[in-house]
Amino acid sequence: MIRRTVHYSPKHTSRSASARADSFAAGPTARVPSRRGSHVVNLLDIIYCLVVVGTAPWWARKKRTGWRERFGHVGQVPPRSRRPRVMIHAVSVGEVNALRPLIPLLLDRFDLVVSASTDTGIARARALFAEHCTIVRYPLDLSRSVARFLDAVQPDLVALVELEVWPNFVTACARRSIPVAVINGRLSERSFRGYRKIRFALRRTFASLSLVGAQDEIYRKRFIAMGVVPDRCKVTGSMKWDAVDLSRASQAPTEPALRLAEEMGIDPTRPLIVAGSTAPGEEALIHRACPPGVQLLCAPRHPPRFDQAAADLPGCVRRSARRPGPPGTDRFLLDTIGELSAAYELADLVVIGRSFTPQRGSDPTEPVALGKPVVVGPSMENFESITQVLERAGAIVRTLPDDLAEVLSSLLSDPHRRHDLATRGVECVRTQQGASAQHAELIAALLARAPENTPIRSDAAGAR
Repeated sequence: MIRRTVHYSPKHTSRSASARADSFAAGPTARVPSRRGSHVVNLLDIIYCLVVVGTAPWWARKKRTGWRERFGHVGQVPPRSRRPRVMIHAVSVGEVNALRPLIPLLLDRFDLVVSASTDTGIARARALFAEHCTIVRYPLDLSRSVARFLDAVQPDLVALVELEVWPNFVTACARRSIPVAVINGRLSERSFRGYRKIRFALRRTFASLSLVGAQDEIYRKRFIAMGVVPDRCKVTGSMKWDAVDLSRASQAPTEPALRLAEEMGIDPTRPLIVAGSTAPGEEALIHRACPPGVQLLCAPRHPPRFDQAAADLPGCVRRSARRPGPPGTDRFLLDTIGELSAAYELADLVVIGRSFTPQRGSDPTEPVALGKPVVVGPSMENFESITQVLERAGAIVRTLPDDLAEVLSSLLSDPHRRHDLATRGVECVRTQQGASAQHAELIAALLARAPENTPIRSDAAGAR
């Protein structure tokens, strides 16, 4: 990918904090909520607390960690430098991965703080960006937690990946004259329906967003319908296209992939279907649909499901066993983390998990960029824009669960069809790349318009 330089011209003033806030609210980049909005936010704190109490048994089962951080105690954050500080929030692993092409475009100009909400998101962010970025956990959307967090991080700009528009957080940023942008913006039909039911409570929050970079025109119109000022909402494409490496397309398997095949006993002379990020019920479905003599490797999305997935794949070899099965084994379970990319390299055909049950799909761009023919199910709501682009290019096959067996058999018996899908897929990815550079330019331009680069601190000393 060609690296582009992002230009930034800071503006310094000597105005008071209140004057900066008034000027910022009147300008094109943010709006300070009215007193009425403050009452809504206070009510939100009460609602949040009631929800937490009511769902306490569920939270206990989830065994979540980092509770002190979730209440805004982020720990040590490096002192501010002379450069502007940009905070980018990516809720979990998928959103963190989407930042891989964007972060290098910003590092030369800005100090970067990357936040995530989930434990897996935090771990992935540390693995990818800890050398050059500060990694913190995003707070719960309680007023005091948000105040502690912003006092510690002190961002000049906040960029929220895909959506994650929390009312208390956005309102607190507006009061401090911190512009908030949504990058790689996506508002699915399901989320849009839910948000519209409470639009009266969220309209001010969406209206105070300084910028939305939407993945496509449909998402742009949905953000505007929620209250985003139309001039602040632009179509940028999806950064997920940029997060894949086309140099690996249709190449021989790498050493990690070959080692995976050898240690699990995968036969390179027989066809292999890889089903990635599978959900409950999909292992059994794909197992039944798999043609005789064809090898199948399933990689469940969530580790707690590994044992159940193994039960749905009779006689499967589990990667965690670290030994191959007997000769002729044709069912494999990838019950480890971080090896799905290697498994995709080995595949003759890829099936995208979470798309044959109401789980709203998984990201198909990685196997497509590797030059693999890809099959998805009907439920791809979270990646509908990407899926439709691939479908229009003739680069992906979408099918119903009842037709999966026929589709798999047809594709495996037609190498020319598989090659055509793979070739079209790689070319489609190539033509869609470039959204990360657009987002970098938009972030720099938004910072250049901000009236002051030092954020306003909270007035509530007791928030600490």
